[in-house]
Amino acid sequence: MTEAINTILQNRFSKDSLITIATCQDNVPFCRTVDAIYDQGSFYVITYARSNKMKQITLNPKVAISGEWFTGHGRGINRGYFGNPENKIIADQLRQAFSVWIDNGHNDFTDQNTIILEIQLTDGVLFSKGKRYSF
Repeated sequence: MTEAINTILQNRFSKDSLITIATCQDNVPFCRTVDAIYDQGSFYVITYARSNKMKQITLNPKVAISGEWFTGHGRGINRGYFGNPENKIIADQLRQAFSVWIDNGHNDFTDQNTIILEIQLTDGVLFSKGKRYSF
């Protein structure tokens, strides 16, 4: 991915952004819209380890995603418990980006199953200011 593409993605998605994640199980696609942020080649999502999304990613880590004038593919990675020390930097970014709603009771940060899903981008198509960028 070029620095120009990374900069556009960073400017567009480094805040609370809705993206759609598609997984596949038994040749059946599943889509869901989630809140995410982008940072340096990956999207990050707070989710539940026992969700269908994570069960499907465990079986097949290849995912498709789409967002504002962007579509791509990546590899889903379970980064583990939100509160793990190794997740502190990205967890702090997620807390800041999602500050309006993060503590509304939807997430239980004492539950070890509250995890961070990383979607490492492998390829994509991005549109910005009349230009098409592929990587």
